Amino acid sequence: MSNNIHMFIRMIHEEVKDDEDDAAITTFLVEQYAQHMDHDFFSHHGGSVLNHRVINRNRAEGHERLYRDYFADSLTYPSQLFRRRFRMHRSLFLRIQAAIETHDQYFVQRFDVVGVPGLSSLQKMIAALRMLAYGSPADAVDKYVRIGESTTIESLKKFTKTVVEIFGEQYLRWPNTSDIARLMSVAEQRGFSAEDRGPEVSYTINRHKYTMRYYLVDGIYPSWRTFVKTIPSPQGNKKKFFATQQEYARKDVEQAFGVLQSRFAIVRGPGRMWDVETLKYIMTSCIILHNMIVEDERDTTHEDVDFNYDAVATTPTINLSCNRTSKVMEFIQVHH
Repeated sequence: MSNNIHMFIRMIHEEVKDDEDDAAITTFLVEQYAQHMDHDFFSHHGGSVLNHRVINRNRAEGHERLYRDYFADSLTYPSQLFRRRFRMHRSLFLRIQAAIETHDQYFVQRFDVVGVPGLSSLQKMIAALRMLAYGSPADAVDKYVRIGESTTIESLKKFTKTVVEIFGEQYLRWPNTSDIARLMSVAEQRGFSAEDRGPEVSYTINRHKYTMRYYLVDGIYPSWRTFVKTIPSPQGNKKKFFATQQEYARKDVEQAFGVLQSRFAIVRGPGRMWDVETLKYIMTSCIILHNMIVEDERDTTHEDVDFNYDAVATTPTINLSCNRTSKVMEFIQVHH
């Protein structure tokens, strides 16, 4: 036993020296406790959860580093890098931060009884955005942001749900009159009619004249007359040209989803959560954030916007073989 334990036993004997039975019992209990402390199975944990070790991450240092790098008067990283890493301009980021702090007290920084600051809304929001933007694991931001894995997951859930609750009604609504007028104006600039109906269509395929409108689709759609698919393995310049143009001009929704995937890599990769509700909030919040970014950058010229986002290594693609193996064939022959 350590010297501290021996000193404690002597103190007990001095206090209860008039009662030998009490002294013996107390000595026995202290020695038993000391033996347990030496055993491997006894958990030395600093928190209220068994087998959980408290790591002093110095959260204040993490907050100060983030502030110096991206939000101070003398920035470490310029605004272009901020947008590449967080998918939006700093002004929109601060607008969302102020809104979620007002809506949910979880994002308001708190202090413990001795005045040590907890995680700031800046740290929680950046941890959530890094997971959404990069599709990275929850513990990937620990070293820089100074936030634990479980707290990052909690922040992601809270952030996505809060974004849907605050901004869902505005950024998931049907187009209003001003939206339609703006879209029609853009369409007119690109050669389409400004009227509230599609242009007249007339075309000939295989010497048959058609006036029915059609959609450019890929091979997963059914063989309907309104669906025009590409030509698989086109032969000849004419078919190659048609296939190229068809694939180039395919549905806008597919292009929009491709932009969404490039902006928020978590949409492109495997699901990070298990429950359907959380996955729904993640997907919906990414769409809302995408619409907010589009609105924020609507008046910005294309040349001033960088669409090359920072990304981590993509998930390796596994090529699955559809050929029957010899073992499978043997199994079929035996049990057929």
